Amino acid sequence: MRCIAVDDEPLALDLLEDNIRQIPYLEFVGRCRNAFEAMELIQTEKIENRAIDLIFLDIQMPGITGVQFLKSMVSNPMVIFITAYEQYALEGFELNIIDYLLKPVSFERFLKATNKANELYQLKTSTIPAKINVEEHFFVNAEYSLVKIRYADILYIEGLKDYIKIYLSTQSRPVITRMTMKSIEEKFATMPFMRIHKSYIVSLNKIESIRNLKITIGTHLIPVSEQFSEELIRRIGGK
Repeated sequence: MRCIAVDDEPLALDLLEDNIRQIPYLEFVGRCRNAFEAMELIQTEKIENRAIDLIFLDIQMPGITGVQFLKSMVSNPMVIFITAYEQYALEGFELNIIDYLLKPVSFERFLKATNKANELYQLKTSTIPAKINVEEHFFVNAEYSLVKIRYADILYIEGLKDYIKIYLSTQSRPVITRMTMKSIEEKFATMPFMRIHKSYIVSLNKIESIRNLKITIGTHLIPVSEQFSEELIRRIGGK
C-alpha cells in the first residue's frame, strides 16, 4: 500500500516514517506538514496514475484540521488518525476511518492499525476464485474492524438513519455499521430476505410465526407494515 504521513510536528513525522518503513506491505511516498501539502502530493501522484492508498493523518494542524481535510477529499483513500486528542474519536468513526491512534503510539499498536488497513486493501483488490461462493458472507466496517457477516447467521436488520444494526444468531449484541437500508437490501436481491417495514429486513428462513402484523424470530417481535404484508405471506408460502 502506498501511504503518506501528515503532521505538523517534525518529530511525529520522523517517527511515522520510521514505523512505516519497517512494515513490508507499506510503501512510504512522502511526508506533509499540513493538509495543503497533502492535497498537492495526492494530486501529483494522481496525475502520474499512482494512487495513495493510506493516509496517516494528524487532526490538530494549522489552517485546515485533519477532519476538515478528510471531509474535503473527493477520492477515498483509507485513513488512520494519529492524534493527541480523544474527543474526535466518534467523528472519526462516522467518517469511516480505519483506526484512531492516540499519541504516543507504540509500534505494536501502530502495526495493529496497519494490519486492519491491509486486510481491507486485500479485500478490495483481490480477485475471488470462482469456486468460492461469494454469497456466503460479506464484510462490514464496525468498531474500526472488518467484521465478517454470514448470511446464514442473520436474524434481521434494523435501520437507524445512516446506520444499521445487524442481529445475528451467533451473538447477543447486534453489529452496528454505517450503511443505508437501501444498500444492505441490495445485497439480498437473490436471497431469502425481505424488507417488511421501512426500518426492518428479516431472514425469511428465521421466521417462527406471524400474528397481527408482528413477526416472531426467537425472542424478537418485529412489526410488519401493511404495504408489505401481502408480499410477505406470498413469499413464505401462506397463499
